[in-house]
Amino acid sequence: MLMFLDGKRVKHPPFAPPFLKSGNLVIGQTANILLYLGGRHGLAPRNEAGRLWTHQLQLTIADFLIEVHDTHHPIAKGLYYEDQRREAKRRTAEFLKARVSKFLGYFEGVLEGSGGGYLVGRRLSYADLSLFQVVAGLRYAFPKAMARLEKQFPRVVALHDGLAKRPRIVTYLASERRIAFNEQGIFRRYKELDG
Repeated sequence: MLMFLDGKRVKHPPFAPPFLKSGNLVIGQTANILLYLGGRHGLAPRNEAGRLWTHQLQLTIADFLIEVHDTHHPIAKGLYYEDQRREAKRRTAEFLKARVSKFLGYFEGVLEGSGGGYLVGRRLSYADLSLFQVVAGLRYAFPKAMARLEKQFPRVVALHDGLAKRPRIVTYLASERRIAFNEQGIFRRYKELDG
């Protein structure tokens, strides 16, 4: 299969958005884009072990996001939520009972062992920013459940709440560039699922 971007053939085409075009490079997949950008913007350690660790955390976040998405589309991504509502309710109950705690508990432990206030130590990384977005999304999609669950993960909550106060994050969150959570994205609020 040949793929063209801006009229030029792409040797390594992405499967789907998001992708980043940087010079002659076309980089697909969010985790891969962040791996590339992280070192260039001081959001990843300089040493290889640190970069791989940050990437591993980002891949774990990607796994978590699949499970979040599947709460409202447990049968098929091509079916509407309304076509799988009963299954979604069952899937979400299990997700809120076991999976949220498993993932957030993992990140809580990583933060405890990091030797700093961030996932990879004393400096902010792109994995921290991704975890920030996950917590914000979970609060949007499952406000009642998160109000109960957050008490178990004080470090994760502190990371999120601390990042939300950073001046540049505040500016971004208030800007038109920030896409509000909605019922078209990964994090969707369906009242009947927030148990």
